[in-house]
Amino acid sequence: MAQEKGMIEPFEPGQVRFGEQGKIVSYGTSSYGYDVRCSNEFKIFTNVHSATVDPKRFDEASFVDMESDVCIIPPNSFALARTVEYFRIPRTVLTICLGKSTYARCGIIVNVTPLEPEWEGHVTLEFSNTTNLPAKIYANEGVAQMLFFESDEECEVSYKDRGGKYQGQTGVTLPRT
Repeated sequence: MAQEKGMIEPFEPGQVRFGEQGKIVSYGTSSYGYDVRCSNEFKIFTNVHSATVDPKRFDEASFVDMESDVCIIPPNSFALARTVEYFRIPRTVLTICLGKSTYARCGIIVNVTPLEPEWEGHVTLEFSNTTNLPAKIYANEGVAQMLFFESDEECEVSYKDRGGKYQGQTGVTLPRT
């Protein structure tokens, strides 16, 4: 379905484990899911302005923008990135994202809310560094696994039907109210 209906672009039908520099964190089709890659666009949280984190009025100045093959997340902080892959979720599918064990075992947690039926866009990835040391994230390598749950019937109201505020997002997308 992912390849035939353009659900994931670019789509990797196999599991990629080696890149130009040798062994990488794998990405591509897995047994029952798809391992996504992180792009090289990052927003790293900083509190140089002593701001209060408010999801209704998030201050964009709380981030430092960076394009790089590696992102260093400060201790006990977080960064935002996006997937390389663009998703078009069918009306009968719900998608859940879980972090890869390679990162989880280093104290780096990946959080993504579910991709609802008929949502489309680049997925904004949230990386939390739970350690008291700087942590690395590698661009263009696997960071999380998407799991797809297909229903035997269409949902009554999809994300597209209700005009979801993150529909069609590209790039790293900050909170919207």
